[in-house]
Amino acid sequence: MEYHAAYYEGDDGWIVAFVLDFPGANSQGKTLRSARRMVRDALRMMAETHIEMGEPLPTPNPRAKDKKAIFMEKIPLSVRVPMKVPS
Repeated sequence: MEYHAAYYEGDDGWIVAFVLDFPGANSQGKTLRSARRMVRDALRMMAETHIEMGEPLPTPNPRAKDKKAIFMEKIPLSVRVPMKVPS
């Protein structure tokens, strides 16, 4: 799966990152590089939480774009599904 991230300049000089097609997956960093790393971690953690709770992952939208973003990228997502141990 590939999701789509957009990066914006924040008022305080930080870079704010949102995954446009995965609500709630966002982060920030002092540099674009750190914001990219942080939003990837946020996306992975959000996806793992959805899976653990039995919720479906949002469908990636290949048309997700925002012209106001200073940078955009596709983020490939791979998550490990925990094995259930019989009780």
